[in-house]
Amino acid sequence: MHVSPVLAAQTTYPFVRIEEAKRRKAAEGVRIFDFGMGDPREPTDPLIKRALVNALDEATGYPAAVGLPELRVAVAEWCERRFGVRLDPEREVIPTYGSKEAIFLFAQVVLDASSGKDVVVIPEPAYPVYERGALFAAADVHTLPLLAEHGFLPDLEAVDDETWSRTAIFWVCYPNNPTGAVAPAAFHERLAELSLEHDFLVCSDEAYSELWFDQPPASALQAADRTNVVVFNTLSKRSSMTGYRCGFVAADARVIESLRKFRPSVGTAPQVFVQRAAIAAWRDEEHVERNRALYARKRALFLDLFERKGLALAGSEATMYLWVEAPEGETSERFAERLLAHGVVVAPGSFFGAAGEGYVRFALVPTEEECAEATALLEDVL
Repeated sequence: MHVSPVLAAQTTYPFVRIEEAKRRKAAEGVRIFDFGMGDPREPTDPLIKRALVNALDEATGYPAAVGLPELRVAVAEWCERRFGVRLDPEREVIPTYGSKEAIFLFAQVVLDASSGKDVVVIPEPAYPVYERGALFAAADVHTLPLLAEHGFLPDLEAVDDETWSRTAIFWVCYPNNPTGAVAPAAFHERLAELSLEHDFLVCSDEAYSELWFDQPPASALQAADRTNVVVFNTLSKRSSMTGYRCGFVAADARVIESLRKFRPSVGTAPQVFVQRAAIAAWRDEEHVERNRALYARKRALFLDLFERKGLALAGSEATMYLWVEAPEGETSERFAERLLAHGVVVAPGSFFGAAGEGYVRFALVPTEEECAEATALLEDVL
């Protein structure tokens, strides 16, 4: 049997490796506290569940790739309330099946190697899907390290003119996974300017835009000229709806028109009853405020622990993640293995790319009670 050489070259997906290690430890009878994968485990708000149940009678027929008009309107209205940006719900918004599939497939929509636009620039460390999607689209992947000394922002001035001329997509993610760093509006503005100068698309993964603790983060949509800005967002983290699979892409009408042509071929529209639940979620902020408060309490437990134990935090300004420096003399994987020996699962920073070495990521997804128990356990481990 022949398989794609790109697929054959892929290593095991990092989170699969974490899951396998967790299962091995659980089989030994060790109680597991899983901070490895960013999968919220808090119950989805009842308001959202009711909207889904009430829409079950609409479950016949294939969902249209362009989504329900009411959902596009709800997304556009949310973007205006949250970011002060007016979007045309007919021409500048399209629903997606979460954001992972849309991110993975996007390079197939816009890459044009015959015109010399064959480069996808990604940050490192990063969500692995940016790179994997680019590779399956036969892109030439260039990485830019996210370093503590630069506030975990890519150094835009380090990109040479030849690379800019070949760049089709430049991926960013703020608030950032895995570092938890936040980008200032000036960064988004500068990147949008460069996208116009060099004719590439800024693809901004904003899955964590609503998990903040001090000030609401800026969006790439707020750039003065967002012609080349494409924003991906999702209800997975904002509303604890990972299993529902519903997000959106917001972009210039040219990009959305391309997605309207492409997406019927891949059949990844959310089910109609999920779209009805999504409408309820985008129109409600109370459950989001409760989620933020919950993450803030869980975060405080760990900040207090790490301060007492002399563990340094980097980034970690927003998101559900804490980006923690490994103790001196320990690699990311060795530190993660030591914690796993006591049942505490974390993600080694090296799983997100070479620049992630020296850190581990805690995803604050266990319950508040479990977080309290885990921090008590770690008192004797760290």
